[in-house]
Amino acid sequence: MFTNIHTKPFAMQKANFLITFLILFICSFIMQGCIKDTCETSHTYTYYTPVYKTKAAVKENIKSNLPTQISMPGKIFISGNYIFLNEVDKGIHIIDNTDPSSPKNIAFIDIPGNMDLAVKGNILYADVYTDLVALDISNPLNITATKFIEGVFPYRYWGGGLAADTNMVIVDWLKRDTTVYQNCSNNSNVVYLGRDVFFLSASAQNSSTKATSSPVGTGGSMSRFALINNMLYTVSYQDLNIFNISLPQNPAFVKNVTVSSWNVETLFPFKNKLFIGSSNGMFIYSVSEADNPQLEGQFAHVRTCDPVIADDQFAYVTLSSGSTCGGFTNQLDVLDIKNINTPVLVKSYPLTNPHGLSKDKNLLFICDGADGLKVFDATHADKILPLQQITGLETYDVIASNNVALVVAKDGLYQYDYSNINNIHLLSKISIIK
Repeated sequence: MFTNIHTKPFAMQKANFLITFLILFICSFIMQGCIKDTCETSHTYTYYTPVYKTKAAVKENIKSNLPTQISMPGKIFISGNYIFLNEVDKGIHIIDNTDPSSPKNIAFIDIPGNMDLAVKGNILYADVYTDLVALDISNPLNITATKFIEGVFPYRYWGGGLAADTNMVIVDWLKRDTTVYQNCSNNSNVVYLGRDVFFLSASAQNSSTKATSSPVGTGGSMSRFALINNMLYTVSYQDLNIFNISLPQNPAFVKNVTVSSWNVETLFPFKNKLFIGSSNGMFIYSVSEADNPQLEGQFAHVRTCDPVIADDQFAYVTLSSGSTCGGFTNQLDVLDIKNINTPVLVKSYPLTNPHGLSKDKNLLFICDGADGLKVFDATHADKILPLQQITGLETYDVIASNNVALVVAKDGLYQYDYSNINNIHLLSKISIIK
């Protein structure tokens, strides 16, 4: 009885289950077809195509050309009455600064891939992507190249994985906007098409990626080139390169030394010492033997960018976040270096997002990003006191000398008179054109 009663519903349930399964199975194919046909996304990309020139054509054009507008300033160097300002990956602006209240942009040196520079006497040294060039600047309006040394900066490359033509030189990028349609499963932000590159961002991604009577000029704290006596030292990634410039117009590569760190960022010379800033610490090398640098001391810190300057007793290191260096620390570290082998932290001072810095006697100048230029009394390392803050500009690097502070900012090249610390005032500004 019970068996007969339950057998019939079970058969019906089984039949219903099979029918439901078949319906779902058929629908799944239909849905897959629909998804395949309709699940497509579109993105508007900024599209960059590299513009190439032959190496011979590039070398021929590394000379004084007509001045151009400043649009992406980088490293800076002062020599005599001239300011040499890097235009990132493009070249170097020459600015006659005989009158700081009225500087004149007089010429531009086209140097593709240029990021760093240094000047000794009448010779300017600059990187050309992976190469070093020496330039005779005795007449700024008629600059000529005196020597190229190839392949000494092997870590220069374009971001996004672009495989550039190594037999040619990228001198520019053609920018276009285009719409690319992708299947829903493709979430990539970068699409490659031969040697062309699409970026979701609005700008090309590059590697990565600123007046004295002395014959050796003055560079900013963000520099990766340093001059000491008859030697030029350069850093990149893990390399400390050494060049003999006894004959300034004919530099000779000596050798490469591996730095005890990775991601080396800045280089500051002081007497017979090189202060190297990296993303995980400061390193001090002695160059008493000019062609044989020796590590003498180091100070480790959390992962951040860290430009460094120094005097006889102290090193001043700014730690900043929000860049390729990583980290979340924004502060000034003051280190006691009287015992060069064991630098000791004196004190840390909180800042907003510091970058370049400079010191003139007891005055310490710090570029604190969007917080502008800050000036401190650094008479006592353990009690650095704020004196002035210049706001309204986003600062990157500064050179303070002879009562004039030269400041590279996001929107211009500024010069301030600080002869009266209670009345720091603007002398001039060269605007940046975006």
